[in-house]
Amino acid sequence: MAATTTTAASISAGAGAGGAEDRVLATAQQIVKSLNTPKEVREDMMLIFSSFDNRLSNIKTVMSNQEEDDNDALLARLEAAETVIHRWDGGNDSSRHSSSSSGNHRYSSFSLSFDESPEEATEFLSAVDEIISLLEDLSSENKPDMVDRADSALQMAMSHLEDEFRRILIRNTVPLDAERLYGSMRRVSLSFADGDVVEDFENFGLVADGDGSGSGSRRRLFHERGGSIGCDLWVDLINPTAVEDLKEIAERMIRAGYEKECVQVYSTVRRDALDECLMILGVEKLSIEEVQKIDWKSMDEKMKKWIQAMKITVRVLLAGEKKLCDEIFSASESSREVCFNETTKSCVMQLLNFGEAVAIGRRSSEKLFRILDMYDALANVSQNLEVMVTDNFVCNEAKGVLEALGDAARGTFVEFENNVRNETSKRPTTNGEVHPMIRYVMNYMKLIVDYAATLNSLLENDELDGTSGDDCTEEMSPLAKRMLRLITSLESNLEEKSKLYEDGGLQYVFLMNNIYYIVQKVKDSELGKLLGDDWVRKRRGLIRQYATGYLRASWSKVLSALREESMGGGSSGSPSYGQRSNNSSNSSKMALKEKFRGFNASFEELYRLQTSWKVPDPQLREELRISISEKVIPAYRAFFGRNKSQLEGGRHSGKYIKYTPDDLESYLPDLFEGTQLVIHHPRRKSS
Repeated sequence: MAATTTTAASISAGAGAGGAEDRVLATAQQIVKSLNTPKEVREDMMLIFSSFDNRLSNIKTVMSNQEEDDNDALLARLEAAETVIHRWDGGNDSSRHSSSSSGNHRYSSFSLSFDESPEEATEFLSAVDEIISLLEDLSSENKPDMVDRADSALQMAMSHLEDEFRRILIRNTVPLDAERLYGSMRRVSLSFADGDVVEDFENFGLVADGDGSGSGSRRRLFHERGGSIGCDLWVDLINPTAVEDLKEIAERMIRAGYEKECVQVYSTVRRDALDECLMILGVEKLSIEEVQKIDWKSMDEKMKKWIQAMKITVRVLLAGEKKLCDEIFSASESSREVCFNETTKSCVMQLLNFGEAVAIGRRSSEKLFRILDMYDALANVSQNLEVMVTDNFVCNEAKGVLEALGDAARGTFVEFENNVRNETSKRPTTNGEVHPMIRYVMNYMKLIVDYAATLNSLLENDELDGTSGDDCTEEMSPLAKRMLRLITSLESNLEEKSKLYEDGGLQYVFLMNNIYYIVQKVKDSELGKLLGDDWVRKRRGLIRQYATGYLRASWSKVLSALREESMGGGSSGSPSYGQRSNNSSNSSKMALKEKFRGFNASFEELYRLQTSWKVPDPQLREELRISISEKVIPAYRAFFGRNKSQLEGGRHSGKYIKYTPDDLESYLPDLFEGTQLVIHHPRRKSS
């Protein structure tokens, strides 16, 4: 009351100074209005003013007239805004109250739309702004009827905007062009090199691509890795021309208190759009039980599609969705966050659920590379995912699936190691060539090395049991130690398998073929860097030892027929090819015939056997033939030169002297080709 008295005194003083009654009234009115108090309080204030100065006795009347004018102005503004809002209903009042079958959203029958009638849309937004402003002005007024009308008009406007927001979103969604995306990705393909065709093993948990019969099936092993996505890869998820309209609508709905409804419409429409994108990328909604029942060939395709989809979803779709949410909901930070999380949660969880199903599935060696690809794909986008997604549940699920895929990869690798160590098939290759297990394991190992960084991190804390041989050093990486242990297991396995051959020469050919194959695979790949040059040199020395063993086992009997002491009467001491027999002429010739006959029979038998033996590598095959030539041909040439004259000209000499040294040499290129040949009619060449 003291404040009011002071204010009245100032008015009276002002009147005395100015002398104008209208100025006094105007000042009083301004004071009352500026205090923004309820009507009852204003009336009390006017009574107090009038008690101080009779010139203010009619202030209540003046103020009442002013309020009526203000009410008329407010009503005019309201009616003008209502007219615009009702016009958007197209005169169909009943349509405003129709509800969708999915919820409380009201779908109206429009005669105007933002994209078809931009000028009318602008007028409608202005009307909405006016209603919102009116409600703000009426917040301190005791005008319930006018507030109710404004609320009703605003509710109607929000219904229109909500439906138009939905319509613009749906109509302007840009279908995902998966082919263009795939074409933009940098593709990286790896295959088992040299076109190797290898056999599958039932104890490796493998199924062939063909009839699914498993053991003995043959196929070309091939592994293709998905491409990487460049930072500049971008797609429009919504027509850019529609973004501004969506932003205008969102701003009004947020200002009007309809933020929740706006976010719900956006997240529902865009969630369905992202689900459609996953379908286009080939990712299906499958339960864990359904995933477990899928055959490997189909699963491999689904895993490849998942890998590509994970990269595209996070790097392209989610990044684009984040940008859209930031632009459209720029008026509300909380709306941006909630909207993005709700929109993207479904598609991210669909991807993570498949990853989890793969991680807990049955482990088999052939799944390792796909699982590693999945692990790498998720690991590479995890940071982007955590930056964009603030939903703790989704982020924790992503971390859990990544860990599960890592465990699955590590467990599958360990199972592969166990399969190699425990491979005890008793079926030797018929011709001593490279064992299918060796082909499979070495090509498998070549691909493993491409994942060195990932596997080193996954195997870092694993304790290495068993032996890795003398080649293992502390400086080796975890993967290098595992590779060395695998090859040591292979070498031990080969030694056991070589014993399945009865022929000693074939045992050495088998060992040569397989160790040579291992060395070539190591030398021509990143395995060479892991195992080192010393390892390669030692294995080459081992191959030379096997070659020496082969010559001794296969050709000693042949060469023994050329020794002079076997004709009788020879001098004592070590065998010599240069001594002549001291026996009588007849016994000497008989012995000589037997020697030629024995040599011919031994050579023909070796020829029959060893033409069927297989040395696949051309270089090794040629080196082996050269070593035979250097060992056998000079010895036979010396024997032939010393003794042919004793039998030439005699009866049936052709039965004994069947081959010249050049004849023998012409037969050597037939060895180790894998096709058995028999000498029926000796080739004749000049000596």
